Amino acid sequence: MENTKLTQEEIEKLTSLQQKSNNIVAEFGNLEVLKLQMEARKNDLIAFYNETKSEEVEFGKELSEKYGDGTIDLAKGEFIPSK
Repeated sequence: MENTKLTQEEIEKLTSLQQKSNNIVAEFGNLEVLKLQMEARKNDLIAFYNETKSEEVEFGKELSEKYGDGTIDLAKGEFIPSK
């Protein structure tokens, strides 16, 4: 059996389909990279959140030692002792 030449239209269609497949694979790769970047940002944000919470707890202890038990009215800048 002899080799048969494809038509130019068939070659163009196959080339187009191959390019589309390559683009899809590349886009999946890009999505995975973005996913990794988002996960890293999430981890950084969790660490920052934990640091902030620790600072809040420590400062709360400092204020309790200084003023005793009570609440803070930030709008007025006042400490309100517990009754």
